[in-house]
Amino acid sequence: AFCRGRIVRVPKGPLIRVVGTEVAIPCSVSDYDGPSEQNFDWEFSRETDFVRIVSTWDSTFTSEEYQKRVGRGDIKLRRSSNDAVELVIRNIQPADQGRYKCSTPSTDATVQGNYDAEVQVKVISDGLSVSGSKARSSTSLRLSEGDSFKLRCSASTTSPEHTHLHVTWQVKSGSSWRDVLSLTHEGKFQPGAGYEERYRSGDVRLDTGANDTYRLSVSQASSADGGAYRCLVSEWVRGADGSWQKIQEKSVEIATVSIQRTYVVISTSNMSVTERDSLDLTCNITTDRSGIFQAEVMWYFSASPDDTLSDAQLLLSMDHDSVVSDSTLISLSHVDRNSYRLLVRDVDVEDSGYYFCEAAIWVPLHNGSWHKVVERTSAPVSVVVTALEPDYDVFLNASRTPKFSDDPTELNCRITNVQDTEANIRFSVSWYYRQHLPGDDVVPEELLASMDADWTLLPGDRGRERIQNGEIIFSKKSADTFSLRIQWTSESDRGDYFCVVSAWSRHRNNSWVKSKDVTSAPVNIFWATQDYTLTVEAVKLKPFFVAGHTFEMTCKVSSKNIKTPRYSVLITAEKPLTDQSNPNGTTRIISLNQDSVVRLEDWTDQTRVDGVVLEKVQENEFRYRMYQTQISDAGLYRCVVTAWSPGGGGMWREAVNGLSNPIQIDFQTSGPVFNVSVHSDSPTIYQGEVADLLCIVTMEGMPLEPDDMSFDVSWFAVRSFALDREPVLLASLDRRGIVTQSRRNGSSDLSLERISPLEFRLRVHGCQDHDFGNHYCQVTPWVRSATGVWQREPDIKAKPIFLSVKMDVLNAFKYPLLIGIGLATVIGLLSCLIGYCSSRWCCKKEVQETRRERRRLMSMEMD
Repeated sequence: AFCRGRIVRVPKGPLIRVVGTEVAIPCSVSDYDGPSEQNFDWEFSRETDFVRIVSTWDSTFTSEEYQKRVGRGDIKLRRSSNDAVELVIRNIQPADQGRYKCSTPSTDATVQGNYDAEVQVKVISDGLSVSGSKARSSTSLRLSEGDSFKLRCSASTTSPEHTHLHVTWQVKSGSSWRDVLSLTHEGKFQPGAGYEERYRSGDVRLDTGANDTYRLSVSQASSADGGAYRCLVSEWVRGADGSWQKIQEKSVEIATVSIQRTYVVISTSNMSVTERDSLDLTCNITTDRSGIFQAEVMWYFSASPDDTLSDAQLLLSMDHDSVVSDSTLISLSHVDRNSYRLLVRDVDVEDSGYYFCEAAIWVPLHNGSWHKVVERTSAPVSVVVTALEPDYDVFLNASRTPKFSDDPTELNCRITNVQDTEANIRFSVSWYYRQHLPGDDVVPEELLASMDADWTLLPGDRGRERIQNGEIIFSKKSADTFSLRIQWTSESDRGDYFCVVSAWSRHRNNSWVKSKDVTSAPVNIFWATQDYTLTVEAVKLKPFFVAGHTFEMTCKVSSKNIKTPRYSVLITAEKPLTDQSNPNGTTRIISLNQDSVVRLEDWTDQTRVDGVVLEKVQENEFRYRMYQTQISDAGLYRCVVTAWSPGGGGMWREAVNGLSNPIQIDFQTSGPVFNVSVHSDSPTIYQGEVADLLCIVTMEGMPLEPDDMSFDVSWFAVRSFALDREPVLLASLDRRGIVTQSRRNGSSDLSLERISPLEFRLRVHGCQDHDFGNHYCQVTPWVRSATGVWQREPDIKAKPIFLSVKMDVLNAFKYPLLIGIGLATVIGLLSCLIGYCSSRWCCKKEVQETRRERRRLMSMEMD
C-alpha cells in the first residue's frame, strides 16, 4: 500500500475473437514519471519467442513478416489518450492466435513497477448464421391502418465457445434505423424508444420458436410502423473478468411494410344556412380495407375550430352495430358503406359554429367480438346560420316640449310598418342622448336606459340617480309605443334624443336572442333662455350714530329672467387688518335662507347673542340690525344675496348670486390709547424657583377713572427661541376677575392676579425645563362710554420676553453624593467587620507549645 511504481495494464485473457472480425486490444500505463505522453511497443508470440509488431515511436520497430500488414493498415495503433493505445487488427485470422505483449519504454528516474503486460488472444471460427423466413429475400407487405403483421428471422451459432445471441428488430423509415424490440444476451426484453407503452400493452411482442426463430408481432399498426424491417443479431461471450463482450454482429433485411392511412372527411365545405331551414352534412370514410368491418361515427359541435373533443359538444353517435343515440331535431343515417349523413332540422342562430365527425373502424375477431383498429377525426366545417330579420321602421316624436326650465318633456317612440314578424318576436327599446354642439363637432351618445328581452329596465350612467328618484320615467304604453318622460327638464337636458328599437327572436330553448336594431331620427329638445340678472342695493338708514347705538341697513333685491324667484341673504363684515380676531378680513355674521330660516354664522360674542337681527321686510327687501354697537364692530358691511328658482320634485335650484355695495361703520373717537409691555426682574431662573412676569398697561391721551375701564388679559407662551411655533394659552383673566387656566402636563403651577388697575402678574411656581420660551400677554381693553355702555377696544399684544430655566448643579448632585458617601462608608465598615471575624474565628491556627513544669526554686538553706 505504501509502494508506488509504473503499472502497464491489458485486458485479462484469454480474449476470444471470431475469425475475419476486427480486434482492438487496449493497453494503458499509470503511475509513471516523465512526460505525460507515453510510447508503446507491441510484440506477438505463438509459442516462446516474441516478434515485434508495431511501435508508437520507432518506425523501424516492425519485424519483416508484419511490415506488409502494417503498411496496408490491417494492423495499426490507435491512441485513445496520452497514456493509452489500442492495437487494432483487421480481419483477424487463426494465425494471429497467441500471446500479445504491450511494453512501455522507461521514462522514470528509477526502475519501479512493471513495464510490460501480456494477454492471450484466441481466434475461433465464424459459426453465426442469420436468415429470413424460409431463406427468402426481403418481401413487401401492404397493410391497412389498424392491421397486424408478423415477421420472422432465424439466428443460430456453432461456436465452440459458450456464446450468447442478442437479437434486435429494427425499422428504417428515413435514413436511420430505430430499435423496435430486443432480446438481449442476458435473456431480457428491451423495447426501443417510443415502443415502451405498446410493449407493455402487448401490441409489440417478440417470440421465440422452433429452429432458432425469432418472431416480431405488431398489432394496431399505425402509419409510424411503415418502413424496412431487419433482424440484427450479435454474438456475445463472457470474458475472464466476468464482463460480457460482443465478438461479432450480423443483420438481414426481412420485409418492407407500407401502411395505408384511413381518412375521414366531410363532403361539404364551409356553408351558410338560413334560420328555420335544415342543415345537411355527410361524413365520408376513405379506406382501402377489404373484408368485414363496421364504422362507428360521432358528430361534434364546437364554437371554436381549436377546441378539442373534450371541449366540444357531442350531437349524435352511431356505434358499429348501427345503433343511433336519441335526438328530437337531429338525425343520423347510413347512406352507403362509407358515408354517414347528419341532418339538423329547424336550425337556429345558436347552431352557428364548427361541425366535425369522428369515425372508428371495428373488425371482428375469431371469438366473435369486435375490435377497434383505427380512429380518425375530420377537419371542422364552418356553418353560419343567417337569422330571419323582421322588417319595421321606428318613428320618434315629442308630445310635450319645455318652454322654460323645469317644464316636463315627453317623447314617444313608435314601431311602424311591421312586416315578416312571427309570434316569437318581441321588441324592446334603448334611449340615447347626444349633446348638441354648434359646428361639426362630434359628441358621442350617452345611454339613458335600455330594456332587455323581458322588458326589464337597465339604467345607464347618465341620470341614474334621477331615474331612481323618479325624475325620469320610462314606460311601454302599448305593444308598439315606448315613452320617455322628464318630469323637470333642466338646461343640462337640452340636446338630441333618439331611440333604438331591438327585435328579439325566441330560440328552441326558449331563450331570447337579439336579431335586429333600428334607430330613429333624433329629436332636438331646446328652448331659448336669457341670462339671469340680480341687483342688490344696500342702504344705511341712520347716516350718523355713535358707539352704543343701533346700526340699521336694508338690502333691496331686483332680478330678471328668473321664474318665481326666492332669495337667501348673508350679511358679511370686512374688518380692518388691525383686528386680530379675524385675520382673514371677512366675517360671516348672520344669514336668512330662501325659506326665511335665520342662522347665526360666525358671530361669537356670547354677551351679544341677540345683538344682531336679520328680517324679511318684503319679498325683495331685507333689513339688518345690530344693537349696542362696539368700536370693534367698525368695518364694511355687505349683503350677499342668492336667487333660487323652483326645481324638480319641490326642490329649490340655485340660479345666480349678487353682492351689494358696502356700508361702512366708522367711529370717530378721541378716547385714550392703550399700550402693553411685559417685564420680569429675573428672566433667568433655576429649576424649582418661582418666575414673576408682569403685564403692564399704559394709557395715553384722555385720562379715565379706574371704574370706567376694564381689561381682559391672556398669557401665551411659545416654546421656542425663534417664535416659529404656535402659541400656547397659559391662563386668562377676564374683566370680571374670573381666572381660567389651561390644562398642563408638567409639575409646575400657575397663578394670575391683578396687583393694580394697570398691572397683572403671572407667576410660575416650581419651574421646570419645559417652562422655558417666549412669554407675552394680550390685553382687550373695555371702556365705559358716557351713556354707560361698555365698549370693546381692539386687542393689544405685548412684545414677548424670553424665560430661561437653568439647572442647579449643586442641588442636583447633593443627594447623590451624600448617598454615595454613606453607602461607601457602610460597605467599608462591613468589609472590616467580615475580615476581623474571619481572622478571629474562621482561620485561627492552634500552636502546640511544650509543657514546662512550674516549680519554685528551693532556698539554699534547704538544699
